[in-house]
Amino acid sequence: MTENARAPHLTARSRALPPWSLLAAGAVLGGLLGGAYGTFKAPTYTATSYVVAVPTEKSDQASALGFAQAYGRVATQLAVLGDAQVWAGVPVSTLRSSVQTATSPDAPMVAVSATSKRRDLAADMANAVARSLTRHANDTKRSTHVELLEFSRAVKPAAPSSAPATVTGLVGASAGGLLGGLGLLVRPRRRPQEPAPAASVPSPATAADVHGQL
Repeated sequence: MTENARAPHLTARSRALPPWSLLAAGAVLGGLLGGAYGTFKAPTYTATSYVVAVPTEKSDQASALGFAQAYGRVATQLAVLGDAQVWAGVPVSTLRSSVQTATSPDAPMVAVSATSKRRDLAADMANAVARSLTRHANDTKRSTHVELLEFSRAVKPAAPSSAPATVTGLVGASAGGLLGGLGLLVRPRRRPQEPAPAASVPSPATAADVHGQL
């Protein structure tokens, strides 16, 4: 009996909450989850090595720029990673998932970046792939008339590249607030209660007829 009496009270209390309470709850919960993720997740480090394409006497700067774009695409292929795994001391699958390349449309340069939970391994992988790419490119420089040279070696990163807990907390709060806002949009809306029909009262004439029949 007590539970049945308490249930309407809780329902009425939940309906009395303002609509923005769902939005605030989602933001707070998302912020807590995002902050916990950034705190307990192991940091990652990124190291970058640079190589530059240089034209020979039989080529020009435009050709070097075009070959730099091509070298950036083949840097993560098996032919290059197969040699790089020996120098980095990791399998090809690790290099394939950890190494990325980037090129510029204005400069004949290739950036080789590697990400790892270890600072030294990130630098070793980036340098190994850049070294292997340089060797493969220079094996064909007599036909391409473009030479690939080491521009800058990767060093151990001083700070992690992964987002700190404050950033992940803000991202989580934004995502939670967004989900709370969506919940407000899709929640069922209460229909206004229709007024109860008024009780019909017999007219005086009808009441007199009924009294005469009796």
